[in-house]
Amino acid sequence: MADTSVAGFATGETRKPNLKGLGSALAPWALPIILLIVWEIAARTGLVTARLMPAPTTIAAAFWRSLLDGSLIFHTLSSTRRAFIGLAIGGGLGFVAGVVNGLWKPAETLLDSTIQMVRNIPHLALIPLVILWFGIDETAKMFLVSIGVFFPIYINTFYGVRTIDPQLVEMASVYGLDRRALIQRIILPGALPSILIGLRYALGFMWLTLIVAETISATDGIGYMTMNAREFLQTDIVLLGIIVYALLGKLADVATRAIEKRVLVWHPAYQVKEGVGQ
Repeated sequence: MADTSVAGFATGETRKPNLKGLGSALAPWALPIILLIVWEIAARTGLVTARLMPAPTTIAAAFWRSLLDGSLIFHTLSSTRRAFIGLAIGGGLGFVAGVVNGLWKPAETLLDSTIQMVRNIPHLALIPLVILWFGIDETAKMFLVSIGVFFPIYINTFYGVRTIDPQLVEMASVYGLDRRALIQRIILPGALPSILIGLRYALGFMWLTLIVAETISATDGIGYMTMNAREFLQTDIVLLGIIVYALLGKLADVATRAIEKRVLVWHPAYQVKEGVGQ
């Protein structure tokens, strides 16, 4: 029997670095890093006009300046607040409409056709009308974000509720679950994977809509920061704003994936199998 240390490793055994796992972790970042290097070289050698396309190091310097003076944090928080208020309103309404239409056939007959017709109208095409309705204050921006996130969550919630396995519903009825317990214990958990997919789509529409909405006479937010920089030909700030939008979208997606792993731990498709990913 081999001697083992307190830590559980055999005596004399050397712990080898997991190069395969390290390579897998770094692989998604390889292409962006290569593109940044090529971009930097092209900007510094004059292959691209630095005034129109500043080097990554110039954008990094702009990031540091705006971080130190607090303007980046201020505008990012303003944009995030607008985005999540719109998500709460539009996403909440989409979730409720999806559940009601998925459970109750008369509601589907009454509402779904109208919702599908409105869904096919590009919500950004409503901007002139929204300005006439709400003016150019915060309400117009949040309304646009709400419309943008409503449909992805509605459609996926409706689909998730409607595709629940009928045998599960029948089994729950046999065990004597009333309608409220059936919804809480069978239908909503079963529809949750589809609802979370809708949330991920909605987050993408949320940031996309916000970029446009914040160009409508805003006084703060990332959109205002970039539009203000455009007037002074500060291209580095404009690109910084675009990068911040991309990072916020990525963070929102990562957070949604973390929620999926946590609340869908019971689902076979979201369980991490032993040995996979190591």
